[in-house]
Amino acid sequence: MLSLISFYFVFLVRFGSSKIDQELVDKEGLWTEAPSLPTKRMNLVETSTAPSGMELVSSYQTNRVGDPMDLVALAEQVQKGDDFVKANACNKLTVIADQIRYLQEQAKKVLEEAKRDADLHHAACNIVKKPGNMYYLYQRPSGQKYFSIISPKEWGPSCPHPFLGAFKLQPDMSWTPVDEVEKRDAELAVMGKLLSHQTALPPYTGPNFRGLDE
Repeated sequence: MLSLISFYFVFLVRFGSSKIDQELVDKEGLWTEAPSLPTKRMNLVETSTAPSGMELVSSYQTNRVGDPMDLVALAEQVQKGDDFVKANACNKLTVIADQIRYLQEQAKKVLEEAKRDADLHHAACNIVKKPGNMYYLYQRPSGQKYFSIISPKEWGPSCPHPFLGAFKLQPDMSWTPVDEVEKRDAELAVMGKLLSHQTALPPYTGPNFRGLDE
């Protein structure tokens, strides 16, 4: 009787039956708790009794389910693959988000500079402004802003109106504040060298382009 029950239990486990006669198994003390499987569905390779048109001698030997723990390991591997895919996608999206924030900051800076340049071009001026020259911005008591070629230092104590700032007119008709003129001139000099000599950028990666000056 015991051998028949054991054969019945092994038969059900091997062939994937979902219903086990628990009363019969408990009676002989053969019940063992099955390992918990992941809740996600696994996709196994479809089976065929005649792959590529060749009839198998024993389809049972090739298609039978092996150790149940193999399915657990397979499910864990699938879950691990899903986790890695999600992690990689999140990392790439984080990089893209950082780039978007950087581009937003650059766009904001461009718009602010464009508004500043437009306001400076509309400032009152009685002379023809030429690129490469420095101009000094003053404001009258009426609120009118105007450009002059005379600096506050040249005016001295007799400066007639409040001084707002000094700006250099660039060849592209943009304005550069006096505290950024040196940096801007260095950048333009580097670009001029690249255009005139068609040289490649040096391996130096510093922000001051030292490689082209040496």
